[in-house]
Amino acid sequence: MPGHFEPLPGGGAAVALDDVEISIIRSLAVQLLELIGPGPAEDASDDPLAELFAEGPSEPPSDPVLKRLFPDAYSDPEGTPGPEAAEEQKAYSSEFRRYTENDLRAGKRDSALAVIRSLDALSPVDDGGAVLKLSPEDSRQWLGALNDLRLAIGSRLEIADEEDTDLLYRLPDEDPRKPMVMAYLWLGGLQETLVTTLLP
Repeated sequence: MPGHFEPLPGGGAAVALDDVEISIIRSLAVQLLELIGPGPAEDASDDPLAELFAEGPSEPPSDPVLKRLFPDAYSDPEGTPGPEAAEEQKAYSSEFRRYTENDLRAGKRDSALAVIRSLDALSPVDDGGAVLKLSPEDSRQWLGALNDLRLAIGSRLEIADEEDTDLLYRLPDEDPRKPMVMAYLWLGGLQETLVTTLLP
């Protein structure tokens, strides 16, 4: 899929997308929203400060994709820590998660919704598809959503490092993972060109 972002005069970015590309991105963003889950109910409290001080989960998610999107904040970069250090890291991560995960989820939810809304607002061109034009703020939300989508797909494909990515290029066409791999690589190209448009 050849589409790539180009900078707009005065800031922002634009990309030409065909109908299939629009459908794929929208579908992936909807799936991401479903995975992240709904936010707190708007009428859960009459106190506007209650949501500000609401605590989130203290345990990591069980789904591997959500674990990738919301990783533990503390881990040993040198490898497996001893039992005492591991317990301490778990306690720190739990405390950090309790006070940050709700906001992180809200941010990821907002970015995915921004993608869906901007795709839904597109005006089709005569030969199908449309040109998506993003403001600088929309570009940043798209960048966050593209990153989250790639993390989600990468997690499902069990990509842990660059070596795993290299193996994806050699998958035979009949491999059932091939469509997901193609989406992963394509989104990576979109993400890279969008980053370039945001550079000063």
